[in-house]
Formats: sequence, C-alpha cells, structure tokens
Amino acid sequence: MSKKEKDLIKKLILKKNGNRSKYFYPLLGNAFSVADLLSGINVLLSGRITMSNKTRNFEKEFAKKLGVKFALMVNSGSSANLLAAFAACNILRKNRFKVGDEALIPAICWSTSLWPLVQTGLKPVFVDVEKGTLNVNSDLLIKKITKKTKVIMLVHVLGNSTNLEKIKKIAKQKKIILIEDTCESLGAKFKNNYLGTFGDFGTYSFYFSHQITSGEGGMIVCNNKEDYELLHSMRSHGWSRGLKSQKKIEKKYPKLDSKFIFINSGFNLRPTDVAASIGNSQFKRLNKFIKIRNVNSFKIINALKKSKKWNNQFSFQKINKNVKPSLFGLPIFINKKFFKKKKKFLKLLDKQGVETRPIISGNFLNQPAIKLFRLKKKMQKFPEAQEVENLGFFIGLHTKIIEENILNRLVNTLLKIETI
Repeated sequence: MSKKEKDLIKKLILKKNGNRSKYFYPLLGNAFSVADLLSGINVLLSGRITMSNKTRNFEKEFAKKLGVKFALMVNSGSSANLLAAFAACNILRKNRFKVGDEALIPAICWSTSLWPLVQTGLKPVFVDVEKGTLNVNSDLLIKKITKKTKVIMLVHVLGNSTNLEKIKKIAKQKKIILIEDTCESLGAKFKNNYLGTFGDFGTYSFYFSHQITSGEGGMIVCNNKEDYELLHSMRSHGWSRGLKSQKKIEKKYPKLDSKFIFINSGFNLRPTDVAASIGNSQFKRLNKFIKIRNVNSFKIINALKKSKKWNNQFSFQKINKNVKPSLFGLPIFINKKFFKKKKKFLKLLDKQGVETRPIISGNFLNQPAIKLFRLKKKMQKFPEAQEVENLGFFIGLHTKIIEENILNRLVNTLLKIETI
C-alpha cells in the first residue's frame, strides 16, 4: 500500500471510527487504533482472508510473551474452552477423562465455561466463590475433590485469581486435568507467571470489551506437544494438514490424497487472518492497556471515596495475594442497605449514560438452563456467589486515561444511589 493510499484510508478511519455508543461511559470506548484497523484492511486488500501467515505470526508472538511452548488461535474464547474439553477426553490422550467423570467449576462462571464440560459427558460439581475476590474458594474446591474428580475448570474472574499454586499442586498429585479459563484475565500474573500457563490448557478471549480485542477471536495454550497436535487437528475438522508429523502420516496412508487426511474427530473453529492481524496489533499494546486500566480503576475508586457524598455506598474487588491483576472492568458491590434499590439504580445508570453488566452471569445456578439439564442438587447453596449476584455489577475500564469531566460525571451518577 502506498503512502498516499494509506493516508486516504487513515482519513476514512478517523472519520468513521468514533464512539457511537448511546452511553457517555460505555463498557469500552473506541477500542481500535488506526494501526489496528489498517492491519485488518491490509489483509482484506490482499484477498487472503482465511487463516494463514498472520494467524501463525500471532500464535508465535502470543506463545513467546506468555512463556509457553504452543499457542493456537481459534474463533472465540468459547471455542477455546470447547477445544480444551474435547482434547482432554480424546482417545489419543493418555491422561483423559471419561463420560460420567466429575469436573469442578466455580458457581460464578460464563455459560461456555460450563457447557463444554456437559457436552463431553462430564458431571459438573459447582464450588462457591469468595465474594471479595470473585474467584473460586480454593479450600472449598480442594474439599470437593473425590476419586471421581478428573477435571478442574478454573475461571479467572476479571483479572484476578485464586490460590493457583495450591490447586496446581493437588491437581498434579491426583492427575486431575486442569483447564484455566483465562478469557477475562489476559496479562494477569500469579507469582510472576501468566494466568493460563499453570494447567494442561489455558484459554483466552479477544471479544470486544476484553483486555485486547479482535472483535471476535480466542487463543488456547499448552506446553505438551501431543496436546498441541490434538488441538491443531481438532481445530480444523480432524485434519492432519499443517502438523509437523504430516510427512509420516502421508507415508502411513499412501493411498489417500495427502491434502485430505483426517486423523481424528474435529470442528471448524478456525479464525480469520483479519482477526489475527488486528489482535496481534492490539497485543503489542497489552502492557500499556493494563497500566492505563489500573490507573483508571484507582482514579474512579479514589474519586468516589473522596467525594463529599461518599457514605460507603459501595465496596470493590479484593485482589488476591501474589496476583498482579489485568483489569478490563471495575466490579462494584452495592451496600446491603441499598439491595432493594439495585434494579432501579441500574436502570437509572443506563438512562443517564453509564453502561453496566452483571459480574459474568451472576450465580450461574440460577440460570434456566441449569434446571433444563438438571445440574443442581436440591440442597445445594452458594451464599457467596448469590451475594455477588445480589449486590454486584461492573462498569468498564477504558484503554485511555479517563478525562476529569467524564470522571466527575461518572462519580456523581454512581452516587445518586442514595437519592433514588
């Protein structure tokens, strides 16, 4: 692309790429830089849109930064969880779970943290969380491990983590497959190692409001070569194409067309080079985004607490020991005395231009699909997860330093809870 052409496209991007949200404070502001969009446009102009070199380059950069041996891009974080679960029970895997085995999962989770476990024939066993940190209670989780437990699905909530070291140790001792759903926590660290790199599989999402975004897209990482070969094949129909062992496979099946050899079950979870190019462009600024979001979190909480109207209306997420967080949202817990006002309060925020959402899906045991699939035992209670649902919501943290006028307006709007 010539400089003249690039300048013309830049002008078009700057003209079109504004914040068109109805909110003065959306979950995420204008997510894409000119460089991000230019990288995607370059791919479109090349005509080579499907998964190719841009995807492979992103995978290499991702693996290198996180300090893992293998990274594989997919079309969403949900697909990454699906692929991890099906690889973990695949007939070619030595340590695999079987239909009817149990999987531990936090009560605060996303739907597609849970459904791959169900879809592979596992019986989910829910574990309560710590309200302050939003992450699974590691002591409760360890108590729930039985001989039937073959999988632990950890969900690292909003850039935070539970005591990962303790869980990893017992998972290793008991040969339990550990999957880290890190879709909300890209860039966060536990004891100086990135979340998602402790277990058998780590999954990430590049959805719009997450730490980085390619619109849609995700990544799965591992350190075991056999696991990577499984993931690679299953991502694309069970194909052998692209595997390092491709030549050996061709020799083994000389009568088959070498371009169309299927060695396993599979899906089509491939990303596009457009998404990979945009994602990789954003990935280069991950550390910058983390710093800015941490600053914005501090500014908002500090401004609330310094306001003359502050009366402990809210409390905030506690970051666990040994965790360096990577935030993309600010979880807020309403003081219990305002519980009955919550629904009305959130409507007010929406009307006055502050976009909010539940903390993941709240207590997932309350969702109608749980009843449909009979996943809840009658006497089970999850008091901490329920309190998160009852009192919690979150607002976004943007990738540019919050302006003072926006900060003041946001704080004044939030503190209207007392006047409803």
